[in-house]
Formats: sequence, C-alpha cells, structure tokens
Amino acid sequence: MSFLSPEKTKSEEAAAEISAGARLIPRITIQAFCEHSQTAQLVESAIHDRRMSKVALTTHNGGIEGAVETYKSNPTPNLIIVETALSPSEIPLALERLAEVCDASTRLIVLGHVNDVPLYRELIRSGVSEYVVLPATSAQIVSAITDLFAAEGGAPIGRTIGFVSAKGGAGGSTVAHNVAWGIATALRQDSLILDMDLAFGTAGLNFNQDPPHGLADAVLANQKVDQTMLDRLMSKAANHINLLTAPVTLDRTFDFEEREFEQIIEMSQNTMPVVVLDIPHAWNAWIRHTLATVDEVVIVAEPDLANLRNAKNLADTIKALRPTEAMPNLVLNKVGMPRRPEISSVEFAASVECQLLGAIPFDAALFGTAANNGQMIAEVAANNKINDIYRAIGMQVTGRQVSHAGGKSSSLMKLPSFLKKRA
Repeated sequence: MSFLSPEKTKSEEAAAEISAGARLIPRITIQAFCEHSQTAQLVESAIHDRRMSKVALTTHNGGIEGAVETYKSNPTPNLIIVETALSPSEIPLALERLAEVCDASTRLIVLGHVNDVPLYRELIRSGVSEYVVLPATSAQIVSAITDLFAAEGGAPIGRTIGFVSAKGGAGGSTVAHNVAWGIATALRQDSLILDMDLAFGTAGLNFNQDPPHGLADAVLANQKVDQTMLDRLMSKAANHINLLTAPVTLDRTFDFEEREFEQIIEMSQNTMPVVVLDIPHAWNAWIRHTLATVDEVVIVAEPDLANLRNAKNLADTIKALRPTEAMPNLVLNKVGMPRRPEISSVEFAASVECQLLGAIPFDAALFGTAANNGQMIAEVAANNKINDIYRAIGMQVTGRQVSHAGGKSSSLMKLPSFLKKRA
C-alpha cells in the first residue's frame, strides 16, 4: 500500500485513477464518521465516481468516538472510514476502543491530519487498511477503496452459505430464504440467493417474483458468462435481497458437470457480501462439489428417524470432503408438529455431531400464509419469535456470532482485521 499524502501530484492521481478505472467496487456498505463538514462532503463526493456505482455509502458525525458509540448496538459494515484529529500517540488507543465493538471482517480506512510516516507504518502493521492524510481528493478516497475491494487478484468479499435438506420436504428452501432475509435486514448488506433447484425451485414463488431470466441462463451460457451478464440476470426481490431464480420447467433435463456452477459462484462472491445457495435435495457430482467448497454448510432436517439417518450421512460425508474447513451446521425445522413422535433437538444434534444453530417450531397457518402470499415470515408476522431464530442463524453463518453449549450466543471474540498483527 502506498502512503497517500497531500504532496502526491495530480498526474500521479490521474494515472492511478485510469489504471483502476475499469474495476468496479462490489456491492459493499460503507459508513464514514467525520469530524468536519468539509471531510463529510469530500467522502460523499466519492460516490459520484463511476467505480462506486454499486456502493451504499452513508456519512455520520463524530469521528472514532462516534463510530464506537454507533457500533455498540449496531452491526458493522464492510468498510468503516473514520476521520481523526488526534495526535499520533492517541490514535492507536482510540482504534483499540473501536475494535472492541466491530466485527472481525470489518476493514478500516483512517483519515488523519498528521503526515507522519512512523504512524502510518504502525497503523498498517496493526492491520489498518489505509491511512489517508487530509486534505485529500475524492479520487484518493476512491482509489484507496478500490485497492481494498476491486484489486486484481484480491480475495472475494462474499461469504457462501449452502442450505441443503436432509430429506425432501424438510424445508431447506424456506429456511434459506428466511435466513437470507434476516441477514439482509439485520446487517443491511446485499445478499444473493442462488436457487439451484432448476426444475422445482421455489425462490421465485417465495418472493413473489417471476423474472424472465435467472440462474439457468447463466449456467447454460457456459464460458460466455461474465460479471455484466450475471448482474443483468439478477432480479431484486427486496431491499438488499437479490435473486438468481430457477426456470422451473421440465422441457429439458438439467444434468451438469461437477464444476458447472463454480464460475458463477465465484463471480457472485466478487460482488455480493453474502451468497446463499439453495441446494436441492439430491446427490450428484455438482452438488457434492458445491457442498465441499462453500464457506458454510447448513443441513436442514425434521426431527424424525429418516431425517436423522440422512443428516448423519450428509454430515459425515461433508466432513470427509472438507477436513480443514468449517464443520457443517444443523437446523431443525417443523419442531413440535402435533401428534408426531419426535427426536429431541439435543439428541438429534448429538447423534449427527453437528452444531445446532436453531430449532424452528411448526406453525402450519403462519408458514402456509407466507407461502401462499409469496412472503417471508417477517412480512407476515414481524413480531413472531421465529424471526429471531432466523436472524440468529444468519448472524452465526456470517461469522457474527458463535453458539455455545448452553444455547446462548455471544459476539465473536476476534479482533477486527484492522487490529490483527501481521506476520
């Protein structure tokens, strides 16, 4: 990373902007905390840059302390920008207070008024993404963001979460869609749902959408698919919710090679903070490969014997496929169905040897109404406690919370990336 200072020439800025001009910043959320109105205007002017066309940017007052107070009770975005007029000796201590209330995946750009090389080196060494000396230009701000999120060969921003039912009818799709809704509303980050059941998928029905194009168009385009085409095929279902729906037609069979969906998933990760994969209840090469490569796997099951057997088989196979990756998770659905003998949640999770993220109670009227209306549970009954379960699952699979044996959850005890010591 280069040290951005007021002495940087306009020709150097122009060259940097041209070199990065073709790289659009993905759909990230940025919140800036400024101490002066001129700085807020500077940051806000950056949104007019073409590279920022997909970015959601808001500015606030208060600098580092304003950010600390905000994130004591709110989730952090993909990127925080803070202005500080503190002395070089005070800045690291202030950032430590900010780290205590931030998520581990958060990135940070500091706007400072001191052109101090030792301070810059200390901040970069401790994990701050960039230190920009004021006064600066909007092009410098945009270039700093581009270097973080749109650099060639940069790591994808998106977290992939695959939901799969242990048995047909267990409700994996319903859980996936409602969890995606919970993530989008709680974190205010864009989410993409890939409905991978091309013959019988329900994402379009559940969100009351009937787009002319979807995931099948991207898959069948083979090597011709690119980011522009993928953006065009997406449909917007709600604020922060995007879909690549299934065609739901039986005029052809959908037989794919093992890595057929790989390129599409990778491109989705490059632009979407959260990618939810609604994986059909089947077993073939591409499903096995997808389950082996996503960041998080969630097995959705009902609390009966057939689901227990299938969930156990799935869990054991997934663990063998990804020995160094995160363990599969478990969600029990339709718990408490009248007159049905059930296996207890604790016994079920212990037998499957997976982390139980939540148990969703059976409510025929509520879920039937939501399905028939093409709505999420939160739209039909905003105050129902089932929404809390979906949100809790969403927080855990996105790395915001971890569950403990007692069933309680707590914030991740990890330092944000801007306070991790680098090797």
